[in-house]
Amino acid sequence: MTRLMFTLALLIISCSAAAETWPSAQWSERPTTRNEAVSALESYAFPARDEATRKGVRTDALLIIHNGEVVYERYGGVTQADTPHLTWSISKSILASVLGVAFGEGRFKLEDPVATFYPPFNVHPDIKLQDLLHWASGLDWQEDYEYAPLNSSVVSMLYTRGRGDMARYTAEHGVASAPGTSYRYSSGDSTVLAAALKTMVGETAYADYPWTALFEPLGITSATWERDATGTFVGSSYAYMTARDLARIGLLMQRRGRWQDRQLLPQAWVDFNLKPFKSLTPTDEAPGGHWWLNTTADGKAGPWPDAPADTFAALGHWGQALYVIPSAGLVIVRYADDRDGSYDHNQLLKLALKAVVGEGDK
Repeated sequence: MTRLMFTLALLIISCSAAAETWPSAQWSERPTTRNEAVSALESYAFPARDEATRKGVRTDALLIIHNGEVVYERYGGVTQADTPHLTWSISKSILASVLGVAFGEGRFKLEDPVATFYPPFNVHPDIKLQDLLHWASGLDWQEDYEYAPLNSSVVSMLYTRGRGDMARYTAEHGVASAPGTSYRYSSGDSTVLAAALKTMVGETAYADYPWTALFEPLGITSATWERDATGTFVGSSYAYMTARDLARIGLLMQRRGRWQDRQLLPQAWVDFNLKPFKSLTPTDEAPGGHWWLNTTADGKAGPWPDAPADTFAALGHWGQALYVIPSAGLVIVRYADDRDGSYDHNQLLKLALKAVVGEGDK
């Protein structure tokens, strides 16, 4: 009887795996029925677009994947389905996925000193790779944008004195706190990870590695990733791809690093990505390993109260977002040109859940 039950369990698991929907060159489509909930979602995401002042919510793309199928898709502005859109800091989470493949290949350990792979960090010998992934290097970094450009480390890194060698510019920063203790969001931390990857995989393989390791196995064909003058990918900011291609990374993470019958990212890596970092410095955000979470290290609710606790996201400047909600089978891509901070992640998640799976009032 025990053997019979075991055999039946294996059959159920096999059937479940076979029943999963995965994209091939194209995604399967199952459009959501038009109803009041869908209209409410559209009213929020796609109001009349203000091109004169650029105020308000300005969605360029909204794509919703439910159980591996496209159920909602709409574009705005000049963006179309085949437009590779700038992801801004979603690039950081894309980089985390590329690093996950390298981790699975045994090219590094989380506890390794950054200096092992990036020698300019010999001046910071105690900083580990996992500290960079938590944005907890401890470096005295100012992540200010256009509202405070004169004091901004990231503006200097991307556009002025640091742009020729972004990772080295980061390494030249002083220390503000002990590494691995305090969350301090830093595009510099991410760019140093991109530089360390060069040593991990070798100069020859590096230029194509995001493609051979991640993009090609997922069927991503639209990706472009800018590099600085040293050839290092701008891991913090400058990856581009279509909404449908970015959703493939979301589906990979929703299914815990598995792509069809291949475990592309080790489950241990996904666990690390989705484990909240405990910061000694108070923060309203819930960082994981280069992803944003909806639960904190002390088990408290995260920043999106109307979304399930297992929700996580890759987020970028001016409203870019890749949301993943495993318990609801959802992957949501939002590209945007928001300029005034009026967009609300929680409101979009609440409306999308209500529109697709009827859970928006939870």
